[in-house]
Amino acid sequence: MKMSVEIDCTPAEARAFLGLPDVTELNEKMVAEMSKRMEANMAMASPDELMKAWTAFGVGAQEQFRKLMTAATESAMGGNRPK
Repeated sequence: MKMSVEIDCTPAEARAFLGLPDVTELNEKMVAEMSKRMEANMAMASPDELMKAWTAFGVGAQEQFRKLMTAATESAMGGNRPK
């Protein structure tokens, strides 16, 4: 024997029926905090700020960045280029 039961309810009603806690307030706080942190980090991703950070470390950081970009380019081209 096969039986099917269809229940039409909202997610909040389903959580309450199953005895799960209401985490709406916690979720809203977490989303707000994540948004605040993302907005704060967006300023660090601006080209001006990146260049300030890279040049603050001197030539060593610039050389490392150049090597990183060279490796990424070589990898994207499907292998190492002859030196």
